[in-house]
Amino acid sequence: MEKFTLNFVADIFEQQLTEQQRNLSIHHIYTDSRQSVEGGLFIPIVGDRFDAHDFISGAIEQGAVAALWSRTEKPDDIPEDFPLIYVDDTLKALQELAKVYRQELNPTVIGVTGSNGKTTTKELIASCLSVKYKTAKTEGNLNNHIGLPLTILRMERDVEVLVAEMGMSAFGEIELLSLIGRPNHAVITNIGESHIEFLGSREGIAKAKLEITAGLQKQGQLIIDGDEPLLTSDSYPNKIYCGFNSKNDYRVEAYVQGQEQSDVTINGTTFTLPLLGKHQALNAAFAIAVSELMNVNINQAAEQLETVIIPGMRFEKIETKEGALLINDAYNASATSMIASLDVVKKMDYQRKVAVLADILELGDFAEEAHKKVGQSLDEQFDAIFTFGTSSRFILDGLPATFSGKQKHFTSKQELIEEIASLLDENTVVLFKGSRSMKLEEIIEAIY
Repeated sequence: MEKFTLNFVADIFEQQLTEQQRNLSIHHIYTDSRQSVEGGLFIPIVGDRFDAHDFISGAIEQGAVAALWSRTEKPDDIPEDFPLIYVDDTLKALQELAKVYRQELNPTVIGVTGSNGKTTTKELIASCLSVKYKTAKTEGNLNNHIGLPLTILRMERDVEVLVAEMGMSAFGEIELLSLIGRPNHAVITNIGESHIEFLGSREGIAKAKLEITAGLQKQGQLIIDGDEPLLTSDSYPNKIYCGFNSKNDYRVEAYVQGQEQSDVTINGTTFTLPLLGKHQALNAAFAIAVSELMNVNINQAAEQLETVIIPGMRFEKIETKEGALLINDAYNASATSMIASLDVVKKMDYQRKVAVLADILELGDFAEEAHKKVGQSLDEQFDAIFTFGTSSRFILDGLPATFSGKQKHFTSKQELIEEIASLLDENTVVLFKGSRSMKLEEIIEAIY
């Protein structure tokens, strides 16, 4: 489907094109020259180790009909009539193009950020709103200064709602994303320890997350974890509080964990959530709060939540040939999210419970403290704790003196695979949790 003609782009960047060029239909806006497209506008990003301008010929072969261009010269090996839109910086141009496209389509934008639970909350909100609106959402990990503009530019012209995930690792990044996306309403799921190496403290993390208000539209509502003082103390006036204590606007009044699902009661409405953990009940409360802001009633929202499907590697369950249950929760990790996942496994009905815990990264000087905090949360309900990497060994140092299960630190994936394999049977559950770059999925793949 056509997003716009090249005339739309030329006008933004004040370019002169032939009439034939201006009428070119643009269907896809993209940055990967290897991607096969129809009617593509190629935007070559310049990185620390690459310059995608070098791949313009490949982009044309794959379907590009035009490109943004920040070099002064036109390549000799492209067609003479191939239109280039000259800009000073292709990344900033991508962001500006997204801003203008978002303004032209004018959907309701829901921005979602937080230390943990961004993706799940985004999925829950999008599912709830889809009963009434044509809804687009962030796909994959397109939640940064490149991914958010691409997410906006992927919207079809008849989209009514965009649920946009916003991630960051440093100050100023969420502010930039908020000013690009201009959310009508925003959600901050929680304040954990992620990126504390760069932000200095949980107070710093809260400050960075609250940057989402920079582009929040006038009268926009900020939906927050009402049990987190670092969020409730902020001066932004239009807040909706979600949480477990009685003062919240959307209160999780009851939570009962089953083997495959949870029974949750929020503001008097009980429903079954196909997710495990009290943190997921809170994520559902965020979704219901947004839904009612958007005139989707709580019963409609609850019905959608009962059938929601979450992307892989987020408490993904896999059964081995021996009948053991592997839980792949290794998409990413912080101390807070790791403890939450361990708490879920504690309540599961298995005779043997094993935790495979890898490094939590980007903690800097807080690495030892954060990993020990995870260890302190463990108890005799686990039969074995295996750690992998470097800093994760501090988890074992934090174990209570009363812990009597097996504990061992590994630096070899193959040795860890052999150790886990020796324990697998129908009475065993194994949780895998660690930062994304630790690649625990490789261990899971080798086992099953």
